[in-house]
Parts: sequence; C-alpha cells; structure tokens
Amino acid sequence: MLPWLGLVAVTKLSKAELDALVEEATVDAYNEGEQLSGFHVMIADNLAMPFQTTVLGVEVTVKKIELLMGSGIVAICIRGSYRQAIGILDLPLPTPRPEGSEWIDAYRHWGP
Repeated sequence: MLPWLGLVAVTKLSKAELDALVEEATVDAYNEGEQLSGFHVMIADNLAMPFQTTVLGVEVTVKKIELLMGSGIVAICIRGSYRQAIGILDLPLPTPRPEGSEWIDAYRHWGP
C-alpha cells in the first residue's frame, strides 16, 4: 500500500473469506518461509497475466510473479526493454482488477 500516492488496496472479501484463502495457501506450511512460498504459488497460479497497470505514472505490463530472496513476492513489470521487480503489495492494480487478485488481498491480510 502506498498511501502517499493515493493508492489503497481495495477488497470486497470479508475477513472470513480472506481467512479461508490464507488457510488454503498455508495449509501444508510449517514455517513462515513455507507460508510465503504457498502464497507465491497461489498468486502466480491464479493471477491473470499479463495485464497493464500504471506505476509512478508510467504504463507497464505485469508479465509474471516471482519469489526473490530478500524481496519476497514481486511482480515483474516490463516497459519496452526495461524490467523492474515491484513488491506485490506495492503494485497498484488496475480497475477492473485482474482475475485472481484476491490472492494478493489474502497475502496482505496474512501479513508476514
């Protein structure tokens, strides 16, 4: 979330629905690292990509989701020949939101 840019996460899911998604992502995880990996898999498998969004006033294409050591879950954003990894929780989502974005909401709700 980047409140200084006026970007706020918007979810229509209830706390119970978010809790259910968290449970699904972390069901077989025994520590925080495995839970993070579970969220990476759920987001990467369910988020409809590629999609367009705007980052700092520039239109980019989100091509894939990666789990990077030291950075966590990131969106790989492309514009021309440039690539940039942006933390998934800092990524402004377009309106309408892409299918599967509820997994980002669940990850935010889980909050490592």
